[in-house]
Amino acid sequence: MRAARPELQSPIQGSLISVIPGNSAPGRTRSERVAEIVPPQGWPKFDFRELWAYRGLLLLLVWRDVKSRYSQTVLGAGWAVLQPVLTMVVFTVIFGRLARMPSDGVPYSVFSLAALVPWTYFSTSLTGSSNSLIQSRSLLTKVYFPRLLIPAASILATLVDFTIAFGVLMLVMLGFGIVPHAESAWMVPAVLVILSMTAMGAGSWLAALNVQYHDVRHVSPFLVQIWMYASPIVYPLSLVPEAYRPIYALNPLAGALAGFRAALLGTPGPTWSQMGLSLLGSLAIFVAGILYFRHTERVFADVA
Repeated sequence: MRAARPELQSPIQGSLISVIPGNSAPGRTRSERVAEIVPPQGWPKFDFRELWAYRGLLLLLVWRDVKSRYSQTVLGAGWAVLQPVLTMVVFTVIFGRLARMPSDGVPYSVFSLAALVPWTYFSTSLTGSSNSLIQSRSLLTKVYFPRLLIPAASILATLVDFTIAFGVLMLVMLGFGIVPHAESAWMVPAVLVILSMTAMGAGSWLAALNVQYHDVRHVSPFLVQIWMYASPIVYPLSLVPEAYRPIYALNPLAGALAGFRAALLGTPGPTWSQMGLSLLGSLAIFVAGILYFRHTERVFADVA
């Protein structure tokens, strides 16, 4: 009597792998097995257990991105400092000196740098994750693994740059005699979570589109530039009219950057309702981006 072929849950969410005995195909030995992967139907779910099972691969991808970022460069990790610092100098001259932009009672250079450090982390994460699949197309066509690891690795690798730039920000603050309050230290990791979720959602969405439509990579820098001026970087949150602040707070970066600046500099920060709206906007972007990525990842290997 021939035993029924066993069916195993595949790494792809909702699909089945059928293990077929080796003598079912000509030229195969009995010890060989054929894995028949059936793609899921409809909108797949976000499987955290699958991502956790591939955590070792995630760490390897993060280390690969970190090495490629600093290899064969003159300044190396200095680029993580140079970008926000030079932007701070330009903003200080244009917006601080010429436009006389208010800075909530602190020197404009520190005011702008306190927002540029987390903004640079977000913009670099968003740009890197949106291009990550195109840069890793050779992996997409060779072996199965959760494709979400590729944009996630790009975002996690950028944390190295943020850590370096954050240390420089602390030195600049001390140079101006500004000491952050210890009771506000919890705001820094909270802001990082909001920024990472937003970058992951928007980056995954753009990465999935970029695989199918390569001109998306030309849209991403324009989107990042618009997002920067729609966030409280060169101006304080208090400059936004009171009537528009609930709508403005739906921008995840509005509450995150204003909260980060308030925690370090003691400037007026967002209210709890505004932070809640920013968190809600971040969650919406994260869920929508991940679901779209998972829905379209079945065609990545065919069109990459």
